[in-house]
Amino acid sequence: MGFDEMDVDTIWMDGEFVDWEDAQIHVLSHGLHYGTGVFEGVRCYDTEDGPAIFRWDEHLDRFYASGKPYDMEIPFDREELTEATMELVRRQDLESCYIRPVAFYGYDSLGVSPKDNPVQVAIAAWPWGTYLGDEALEKGVDVMVSSWRKHASSQIPTNAKTTGLYVNSMLAGEEARRNGYTEAIVLNKEGNVAEGPGENIFMVNDGEIYTPGLSESILDGITRNTVIELAREHGYTVHDQASISRGELNTADELFFSGTAAEITPIRKVDNVEIDDGTRGPVTEELQQAFFDLVEGRSDDHEEWFSYV
Repeated sequence: MGFDEMDVDTIWMDGEFVDWEDAQIHVLSHGLHYGTGVFEGVRCYDTEDGPAIFRWDEHLDRFYASGKPYDMEIPFDREELTEATMELVRRQDLESCYIRPVAFYGYDSLGVSPKDNPVQVAIAAWPWGTYLGDEALEKGVDVMVSSWRKHASSQIPTNAKTTGLYVNSMLAGEEARRNGYTEAIVLNKEGNVAEGPGENIFMVNDGEIYTPGLSESILDGITRNTVIELAREHGYTVHDQASISRGELNTADELFFSGTAAEITPIRKVDNVEIDDGTRGPVTEELQQAFFDLVEGRSDDHEEWFSYV
């Protein structure tokens, strides 16, 4: 579905609400040429107590932190960005939506150094359903191990959610789709499992849960952290600094992705090898249920994770 088919008409940009089609930047903006932007993906859920943004504070923490390696000082404080986001959701009468804050170096000069360029900030919100397909949450997805490797944290800061870094994600994901798969898995420079193009990954073996650690060049995912906490609350042992080899993917009892867009999505095949019996596993299903009970307001747990619109 294109944006023009959605019931959205407003974007917050540099302190003002503007019409969707008027939210424009200069073609010589630094961020366009060099990928010098940072962004977040956040979901607002239609809970039984009304629309609520999930883990907004943690997303804001990462948003500001992502700018630091690039000497990017975001020219709006937390309260301004929070109120802008709340008002944006209210103005468009959105009950559930995806929220995209982005900050980037704008237009002044086009040298590689961004020091003379202003930092521009925008926030958009729109309805967005299941990221990897309507049946993915129940039936799972088929993935391939990409030939593209994840960049190392010694090459570029992998703990920052940077616009330019997603060229790597795009290459891996499109390679997978050209080969008939829904999504990719990306290995790090050592050949161990890192993550998906836009998701963290979890493995279940013998009732215990494993996920690559931050040293494996992954993004410190907020949904990843949510899954780890929920799993431990449900009595599971979680190894959150694991090193997972490519071969372990094929022999896992269960695999699943986590992410703001993907939520919790089972993986049923890797490189055409079925994971166990090729269906959603019981641990994945239990964690999915716990996650959606939480974010849709059927559970009273973790009220501190919700910012009600």
